[in-house]
Amino acid sequence: LILSARHVLISAFVTQRSFVASTATTAQMTATATPDCAAAATTTINFEEHSKSYNDLLERLREITHLNHASAVLNYDRQVFMPQSDKPQSSRGKQLAVLATIAHQKSTDPIIGKLIEEATADLNELLKTSGDDEALLTAKRVLELEKDTYAKSTCIPNELAARKASLEASANHEWVKARQSNDFAAFAPALKDCFDCAKEIAELQRGDNTDVSLYSQMLDQFEMGMASSRIDELFDKVQSTLVPFIAQIRASENAPSLNALSGKFNIDAQKDACQKIVTAIGFDEGHGRIDVSVHPFTMSLSGADVRITSRFSDDEWYQGLMGTIHEGGHAMYEQNLGDSELSLDSALSMGVHESQSLFWERHIGKSRAFYEWAQPILVEAFNTGDNKFEHSAEELYAAVNAVDFNNLIRVEADELTYPLHVILRYNIERDVVAGKLDVADIPARWNADMKSLLDIDVPDDTTGCLQDIHWSCLAIGYFPTYLLGSMMAAQLAHYCKVAIPDMDDKIKAGEFDEIRNWLTERVHTHGKRYKSLDDLLLAEVGEELNPQYFLDYLKEKYVPLYKVE
Repeated sequence: LILSARHVLISAFVTQRSFVASTATTAQMTATATPDCAAAATTTINFEEHSKSYNDLLERLREITHLNHASAVLNYDRQVFMPQSDKPQSSRGKQLAVLATIAHQKSTDPIIGKLIEEATADLNELLKTSGDDEALLTAKRVLELEKDTYAKSTCIPNELAARKASLEASANHEWVKARQSNDFAAFAPALKDCFDCAKEIAELQRGDNTDVSLYSQMLDQFEMGMASSRIDELFDKVQSTLVPFIAQIRASENAPSLNALSGKFNIDAQKDACQKIVTAIGFDEGHGRIDVSVHPFTMSLSGADVRITSRFSDDEWYQGLMGTIHEGGHAMYEQNLGDSELSLDSALSMGVHESQSLFWERHIGKSRAFYEWAQPILVEAFNTGDNKFEHSAEELYAAVNAVDFNNLIRVEADELTYPLHVILRYNIERDVVAGKLDVADIPARWNADMKSLLDIDVPDDTTGCLQDIHWSCLAIGYFPTYLLGSMMAAQLAHYCKVAIPDMDDKIKAGEFDEIRNWLTERVHTHGKRYKSLDDLLLAEVGEELNPQYFLDYLKEKYVPLYKVE
């Protein structure tokens, strides 16, 4: 049973925010125009040659990058390959804690702050005479990002950094056991520690700026530049539109047939079909690999090694395919970022990251055109022996887009009800952080909100508040990025079709290069050159995040599918 293509790029992304190394000079970077960092196909000034401090800074930061890459390798192994019993998990937690301590000590070394200050002074002198030089503007953005990272790192004591790394390993292990045994009470102490630790870090990073709530501070590590008030505005519009629309769809007597989804499906055949499809759309297996894990996720061990996982069940095929496509979308973003290995060339935010996975999962992998291309691949994989799989492309399209109004699991939710699953989690974690909800009361709150938002009764905690990995990884503030990504994906799909009018014909033919290249040009190559998701969209498609594209997309799909007025 695979999760419906929701990813867990958590520990990898949190770590990656401090990945700051360079194997190329700043002058060699390919940038894209922003108010502060202009695009440069060629540059005239090599700032590293003008500033010894800047060059030394990059050399020191390179060491931190390699340590973080090593941690990512251990973390990937922990989640995919190593034994899950207590003793090896505890040992791995200690190993990760040691590496985290060393990396934290290096990243908070006062010399880093000194070099940033000196390099900034050198840059300001050059900007007086060459203020429009594109390489210098790129260096300016690099230093802005590293100054922010340094400030956030230096306010966290080494003991707290080590405790956080150890807690991520131990709490995750406790979550796995509690989920298996349906025992929230056993996990509650570790979960409280996770919230307390995250709040402690947020308080230090916020400093004296009490105008910013702790939850908003937590959001910033996942969705840079997106205020909680902006998220409230977006989510309110989605919730107020979808609750009555879902009720309308629920009342329809024209639900699509699900026959195409059930049967017996060989796991190896599923893996082969998924590999064929995800590499066809653009995942570069020469610079990554595909594995199986408890929860699908993507992790970048370096720019040249981006790995994805999925999971499979022999009584259905759809979740495995969507999970693989979803993670493939994440991986293609990572694989097409710039190769400077600076923070500048890392993902802008998790909302942007999620938009890339959902673009491919929903706007490609759940489209009519996709099944006209993929249907022969699936028939070849599954129509064997006693298992008859002869469904048409239209039958496959209808089945994969059907709404399950009784589904409890976020990662298996259809795209129509999924937003309310996210809003539920957003409200709960925000209230816990604000002190309005005790950790011990999360199950009762969860069950009440599932009933009010989705009219679903939750039978147990395993299918309720224990279903997600995020809180056990201290990823508090992560959930809203899923819905932000859903909105952004729909907006990008709209503008992609404007740019490529025959987009559906290309999908039918299995020709994905032009679509992927459009995304690379508009999103991937920019890294963190923009300061927020809104800024990126405004510059690249002409408007900030607009939820109407997402809502229109859902209505245009589900009104005819369910034959409602």
